[in-house]
Amino acid sequence: MRNMQCKRYFRFWLCLCLITTFSFSVTAQNAHTVKGVVLDESNLPIIGANILIKNSSIGTITDIDGNYSIQVPQNGTLVYSYLGMETQEVSVKNRSKIDIVLKEDNKLLDEVVVIGYGTQRKKDLTTSVASVSSDEWEARPIISTQQALQGKAAGVQVVQPSGKPGVGISIRVRGATSLNAGNEPLYVVDGIPTNDINNLSANDIASMQVLKDASSAAIYGTRGANGVVMITTKSGEEGRARVDVNMYAGFSNVTRQIKTLNTRDYFELLDDIGISYDPTKKDYINWAKEMYGTGVQQNYQVSVSGGTAKTKYYISSAYQDENGIIKPASYDRFSLRTNLNTEVSSWLKLNTNLNFSRNTRMDATDNANSGRGGIIMSIINTPPNLPIWDPEKPSQYATNPYQSSWENPYAQADTYDRNRTYRFSGRMELDFTILKGLHFKPNLSVDYSNNTWDKFIDPIKTGYGRQANGRGEQAKDDYLTWTNENILSYNTSFNDEHNLQLLGGITFSRYRHDNNYISVEDFVKGVDISRKTLNLANKINDAKTSRNGNSSMSYLARVQYDYLSRYLLSMNMRVDGSSKLYHKWKAFPSISAGWRFSDEAFFKNLKHVVDDAKLRFGWGLNGNEGGIGDYDLYDHYWVSKQKETGNGPSVGRGKLGNRDLKWETTSQYNAGLDLSFFNSRLTAEFDWYYKKTTNLLLDIKLPESAGVQLPLRNDGIMENKGFEFAINGQILVNTPVKWDASLNMSFNRNKIKELGLTPQFTAANIESNGEDVIMVRKGLALGTFYGYIAEGVNPETGNIMYKDLNGNGIGGVSEDGQMDPNDKTVIGNAQPDFTFGFTHNLSWKNFTLNAFFQGSYGNDIFNASRIDSEGMFDSKNQTEAVLNRWKRPGMITDVPRAGVLTNSLNSTRFVEDGSYIRLKSLTLSYQFEDKLVRRIGLSKLNVYGTITNLFTLTKYRGYDPELSWTGGNAAQLGIDYGTYPQTRSFIFGLNLSF
Repeated sequence: MRNMQCKRYFRFWLCLCLITTFSFSVTAQNAHTVKGVVLDESNLPIIGANILIKNSSIGTITDIDGNYSIQVPQNGTLVYSYLGMETQEVSVKNRSKIDIVLKEDNKLLDEVVVIGYGTQRKKDLTTSVASVSSDEWEARPIISTQQALQGKAAGVQVVQPSGKPGVGISIRVRGATSLNAGNEPLYVVDGIPTNDINNLSANDIASMQVLKDASSAAIYGTRGANGVVMITTKSGEEGRARVDVNMYAGFSNVTRQIKTLNTRDYFELLDDIGISYDPTKKDYINWAKEMYGTGVQQNYQVSVSGGTAKTKYYISSAYQDENGIIKPASYDRFSLRTNLNTEVSSWLKLNTNLNFSRNTRMDATDNANSGRGGIIMSIINTPPNLPIWDPEKPSQYATNPYQSSWENPYAQADTYDRNRTYRFSGRMELDFTILKGLHFKPNLSVDYSNNTWDKFIDPIKTGYGRQANGRGEQAKDDYLTWTNENILSYNTSFNDEHNLQLLGGITFSRYRHDNNYISVEDFVKGVDISRKTLNLANKINDAKTSRNGNSSMSYLARVQYDYLSRYLLSMNMRVDGSSKLYHKWKAFPSISAGWRFSDEAFFKNLKHVVDDAKLRFGWGLNGNEGGIGDYDLYDHYWVSKQKETGNGPSVGRGKLGNRDLKWETTSQYNAGLDLSFFNSRLTAEFDWYYKKTTNLLLDIKLPESAGVQLPLRNDGIMENKGFEFAINGQILVNTPVKWDASLNMSFNRNKIKELGLTPQFTAANIESNGEDVIMVRKGLALGTFYGYIAEGVNPETGNIMYKDLNGNGIGGVSEDGQMDPNDKTVIGNAQPDFTFGFTHNLSWKNFTLNAFFQGSYGNDIFNASRIDSEGMFDSKNQTEAVLNRWKRPGMITDVPRAGVLTNSLNSTRFVEDGSYIRLKSLTLSYQFEDKLVRRIGLSKLNVYGTITNLFTLTKYRGYDPELSWTGGNAAQLGIDYGTYPQTRSFIFGLNLSF
């Protein structure tokens, strides 16, 4: 009895912390007092249950014994509710005592999630699956589908590597598993597998599930090593037609400015370096002010949905347009989607999904220095006294007097660089009911895209264009993938205790890619190049065509069993065969089990606190085919012209084939714990995992003099291990102010275990100092920075002092400026200690405030931009940081003297803490009253305002700590070399239905 009282008091004080108690007295004609007790199905009192008089705001809550008392009209109706329980309505009918038993609401536990080739109740999952619903972003703008996952799923790292409109977003599920085979997850949109979802409108999505562990993703075999994102688009519901309109518009600006030298300070710097200049040209231009403008974005979508008992439909059309803060960067997309589900007969259903889109992106070069057309670095490095236009030749941009190839930002931006894609994807599925529970589902899907890339450089305006009298390039690519799947499934139950699900199938897939490329120069004089037509040029530099393709075939099977949803078992097997390999077939098995120990007898006394608890264990094997070319099995031969003899083309051996090439394979172990407290008011998921990738695909490099390129080779091992958790809580429920919050964190450790014949190599060359900054070596993580340890500025010489690690005394800038490369060491790591996402929702009456925080901790950034903006080794303009440079013996400063390139070698001087916490979005929305909107013919009206990237807390000195410069391999992480910054946006929108 004492234990029972303790539990009651525990629950009572908890409710006091979570719920603001309210009570109203009712004075109405014929009102009388109704008393009673509210119990759960175990006949125990429910503390804090809400009792409300229907169609009013008058109510009360139960005390620690479940008792309540309320004044209510004799003909009134009472509404009884409690989180996690089914709501009940009871007519008073002159009664003075009403006792109620509330039943558990199983909707949360019975939530259905999409898994590979089927669905499953969330409560019965034995694998690690993160689920994100469209409710998470319904009242805020989402530019891309991947962005909707950012900070919402534990173990899923979403990085926007650049702020340019339309730029691809990088996703890592539990870390990178490969150097050359790709690390992006597989997307499955309504059953259509794809690697690109830029054609998808976020407003069309109903839900997303991320299959994180191998036991859930193994059903996708060679494409599941990096996780699988299952996307389900919206469908119609039975009833009258419903029209939904979603629209928003807003503007954006750069969140941070980096100040550069004015003309006077710039001339002083040139004096220190020893560069002559014309002191009469003192016009000052703030290039950042000139180039950074106001971005504009807008989005409009209209959808119609509805249906009958047998046919349901969903049709939508959307247009998105975004202009960046730097011209000509822009992006627009038009999309059209139709989903149709029809019950042809009692034994046959037809499901179709069709999607068409047209994407257009205008690029502005970033992630490059000013000499390579990088606009961001050009804004910083262009001399402040250089005019925009040449005073003597007004049709030309002004030429940099110190280096003609370093053009001003206007000239860098005056390049027509357009990428346009037309894409169609569709799927048709038949669902035959052969027997009760036995279904045969054949389907055919097609994914086709036509991509055209055009680049034109004016023959007059820019120096680079004048060198060749205009330049032009064009590439056209056609991609076609068709997939046929034939799935047989059987579901049955025995004695309402044993549940069995069987699935088997066979799939076929074919991929084809056609490419045409041409490069020209020397355009006809006097012709308007704005026509963007290549046949206006006199000279063809290069022209080529190619065609490649592959085919695959797979067998798959799955067995799922549970006893009373208490003991759960799932086994998968997929066997993949591919035309890419000589040894074509590989099996990918997985097994997982779950134990709902909260249903055991020993757990009964804790059910009032922990209402559901489950352990999960799993293992599986996945593959990665992304890095294997369609014809890497065979020797390659190159065709080249005989320029000297004019005897036509010659054939020479290029790259050797590899008949022993295999898929990279990733095995993964996972252990998870799912908990639900206080009738699902607080839920938590914890996962531990270990991933090991073997047969790592690696390049074997030979000197160019060898005359032949060696093939890819399976010769490495990499591991990822980590811990992740997600907690969701409804803190305030039965109060005027409602508050719910969610937190997820991910801890991942990456390490290269073996590299075979190539024990180490460097990558990510910084052009300004000619050094690679990334080291790939056994025992290190991807994204490891390599260089010298800078120990400050020598007060006597003004040079950076580098630590002498090999003991030869050269560890620093010697009199002849020579460095000892053996003094280089590991100087940083781009891998974070952990990443996190934190979401709050506060509601009061019709107002809702949503705040979404996202961040990373423990990662380093190599700020290569500072090499060009604080190096002081040539005529580039610099940031105001160099005003503190060393100028005389004995001066104490952390900025070295000007004019010495070795002061800007890759070192800890440029390694910065990249940790940050960012208020990613803050949204205030208002839901109009139903009575009001019905008067104007609507069924729903919601308006909102959103601020994205409102503030960022970070020590990083660059534009933006959220970046991911990637080059030739996945090791090139965390490098800032003129990255286009993300923006702060102010967006206003509305959603309405009728």
